[in-house]
Formats: sequence, C-alpha cells, structure tokens
Amino acid sequence: MLQAGFSFEVRSSLLDEVISEDMNPEDVVQNLAEQKNTAISRSANEVVLTADTIVYQGTQLLGKPESYDEAYSMLKQLSGSCHKVYTGVSIRDSCLWVSFVVSTKVYFWTLSHDQIEWYLSKQESLDKAGGYGIQGSGALLVEKIEGDYFNVVGLPISKLTRELTAFKIAPG
Repeated sequence: MLQAGFSFEVRSSLLDEVISEDMNPEDVVQNLAEQKNTAISRSANEVVLTADTIVYQGTQLLGKPESYDEAYSMLKQLSGSCHKVYTGVSIRDSCLWVSFVVSTKVYFWTLSHDQIEWYLSKQESLDKAGGYGIQGSGALLVEKIEGDYFNVVGLPISKLTRELTAFKIAPG
C-alpha cells in the first residue's frame, strides 16, 4: 500500500478463522476477509480494508505450516506443479461495502531435497500460506506466474487501487 502512495494504520482482528470444508477457495477467502472486516471496529469516517490469502492445489488448501516438517511437506507437494493463490479483500465504510477475490496461478520448478532444505533454512516458511514467500528467497522456487504478482505477496494492489475509487480514495 505504501508503494501505491496510501497512508494507513495497521490493526489486527482477533478473529478465530474458521474455514468450512465445503466452500470453494474464492468463497473461503472472501468470507474470511469479510469476517475480519466486521471484527474490526471503525469510526464513522474510517474505511476499513481487510484481506486473506490462501494457497490451493487441486482440492487441497495449504495454509500456514505449523512446523518445519509441515513446511517441507508443502514445498515437496508444490514442487514441479501448478497451484493457485487466492486473495479475498473486503473494504467497508459507513455507507458502502465492497469485496472481491483475485487469483493467480503459480508454477514451481521441480525442487530437490537440498533445494527445499536450503529454502527452509531461510526461515521464511512458517508465516506464509503454502510455506513460501515469493517476495523473498521463495522467488527462486517459482518458474512462472500467470496473474498478479502482488496477489501472491498477499494484496493485489492494482485491483485494490481501482476499487478504492468507490470510496473516493486515490493514491497520493
């Protein structure tokens, strides 16, 4: 958001994220973003923006790994294949509520055991959906993407900037 010229205040919701197994990935991220938005209090003049990002391969959701072993397993699963990254965004003020979802296809190189171990040694995995961060050393795992790079990072700023015009907010 700073890159687009916006000033903002970061707040966290204390939401206990619950995902329904029968929802498609688009509905999961949109629902989570909207839940977070309603969990954050706002004053009458504020616009609240929330987002949630997940990695989906086939029919399996890959969240944030809870251990080194789980991160290794995720990266091994993503190796040599394509997955999708979905980000749901929710924007709300006192009069308007806009939500949208962006998806990006990510193709991984085929990774050796040593390459996965090297990446895990960088300590980037545990706080990232799918166990990798494209904005760091994880970029070396990615062969190509189809779609918005910033969506894979976690916030599709180009689409977001366009949606913010409905709230009369433009980059500075």
